[in-house]
Amino acid sequence: MTPAPNERTQQADGTQRIDKWLWFARVTRTRTLASELVQSGKVRLNRTRVEKPSQVVRLGDVLTVTVNRRVRLLKVTGLALKRGPSATARALFEELTAEADTLKPLAQSSLHFPGWQQSEAAPGQRAPGSGRPTKKERREIDRLGGKTR
Repeated sequence: MTPAPNERTQQADGTQRIDKWLWFARVTRTRTLASELVQSGKVRLNRTRVEKPSQVVRLGDVLTVTVNRRVRLLKVTGLALKRGPSATARALFEELTAEADTLKPLAQSSLHFPGWQQSEAAPGQRAPGSGRPTKKERREIDRLGGKTR
């Protein structure tokens, strides 16, 4: 299948639609989700908010994308003609976000909650693998949920 004439001219110019690029770079699972992400205002191109999925991306542009409460800074280093394997997708961008920032959700970062520590469990939640709650812990969970005895 050959690309459409419009796609060929965009590739020759070194440009591509932002929704296609997000999908090709595997930032989103589908192109529809990429379009919705752009329309919801969660994508910035060179510090400017993007509202249309047809916005053009060029080599060297910097994208700020908020996905799953995580902020990622991506520098566009390549364009693709089709969606390929993840190794090809990783070659399309350079991650500018610090490694620790990508692993932590935005809501849990120390910038937003200065007293927050990772070892503390959220109220009403247990650490994974800690087994069944004891009777005392069960009562505390019930109290947090509004049930009283």
